Amino acid sequence: MKKYAIVIGTAILLLVVLFGWWVFSRPDRGTTGSVSTQFRWIGPNDKIVVDGFDDPKVQGVACHISRAQTGGVKGAMGVAEDTSDAGIACRQIGPIRFVGELKDGERVFDEDRSLLFKSLQVVRFFDRKRNVLVYVSYSDRVITGSPKNSISTVPVMGWTAP
Repeated sequence: MKKYAIVIGTAILLLVVLFGWWVFSRPDRGTTGSVSTQFRWIGPNDKIVVDGFDDPKVQGVACHISRAQTGGVKGAMGVAEDTSDAGIACRQIGPIRFVGELKDGERVFDEDRSLLFKSLQVVRFFDRKRNVLVYVSYSDRVITGSPKNSISTVPVMGWTAP
């Protein structure tokens, strides 16, 4: 009996450590706001949530992404599968400075959209010919993804204080 308690305790500790690593390893982001789209009698309403985040390798660029969030009992328990609908807008908010080598298709944001296998991602490309950063949001699964996507571009320009 004591052996099982040690195994269960170790498993719980491992889960807590992994959850803490997952939370603290994610890029800085914060929910800017949300609006209800469908009333639910039980559990939270369905809504559109807007999150803001900074590109980890490009200082001076901020992005906002809006995405659908399923409510109800499944949403409250975290087992609902959210739709692939999302929109993105990125803007220059200060002098642009690259903080490392930019790789085309590099992930700058991700978020789980279901309990398993589905995620919302934002990747960055650098169009060197036009000197423009390109951000693409899309949803994918382990087997199949969705063709729904959204794009935002940020020209790399000088910055003068307002």
